[in-house]
Amino acid sequence: MNWLINTLGTSIGKKLMMAITGLCFCCFLVLHLAGNLMLYGGKDLFNAYAAHLNSLGPLLTVFEWILLTLAIIHVLTGATLFYQNYRSRPVGYAVNKRAGGRSLGSATIPYTGFALLAFIIFHLINFRFTDKTNTTIYQIVASAFTDPVYVFIYVAAMIVAAIHVSHGLWSAFQTIGANHPKYMPIITAASIIFSLIVGIGFGFIPIYFTFIS
Repeated sequence: MNWLINTLGTSIGKKLMMAITGLCFCCFLVLHLAGNLMLYGGKDLFNAYAAHLNSLGPLLTVFEWILLTLAIIHVLTGATLFYQNYRSRPVGYAVNKRAGGRSLGSATIPYTGFALLAFIIFHLINFRFTDKTNTTIYQIVASAFTDPVYVFIYVAAMIVAAIHVSHGLWSAFQTIGANHPKYMPIITAASIIFSLIVGIGFGFIPIYFTFIS
C-alpha cells in the first residue's frame, strides 16, 4: 500500500490518475450523449429514458457517487499539477512557440478544465437538482433552451469541452504508455474526431430546440 501512495504522490502518479479519470469521463460523455440524443425523439421517448434511469434506484446512486469521486480526484489532481507547474515556472515563456505538439488544447487545458467545472455545477443546478414537481425532465430541458443566455452558455461550454478533450484524450493514452510512433498519429486524429463529436453532438441540441423543434 505504501508503494501505491508513494507512486500516486509523484508527478507521474498524479498524471496517471488524471489519465485514468479522464478516460472514464470520456466514456461517460459517450453514454451521456447517447442519452441526450433521445431528445430528438420527442418528449415521450426522452421522458421514458429518464424514467428508466430513475428506476435503477441504488445503482444510479452508486454510479453518481463514482462519478463524483472521479471528478474530485480529477479536479484536485489537475489543480495540484497546475500549481506545481506554475511554481516551477512562474514567468511565462518570452516567445510562445507551437513546437513539440503544442496546440490550443494543450496550452489551455488547465483553464478549460476550470471553466468546465464551473459549467458542470451550473448545469447540475439547472437540470439535476432543479424542482421537478408537476413537470418532466423534457419540459425542463425545453424551457431552459428558450433562454438565449443559457443557449449561449451551453454552446460555449461545449466548444470549451471539445478543446479540452482534443488534448486530454490523446494525452491520457500517452500517459498510460500508448506513446508509439506508429499509433500516436492515429490516437491524435481519433482524439480530434472524438472532440468534434462531443462539441457538435452536445452543442447542436440547444440550437435544435431554439430554431428547429
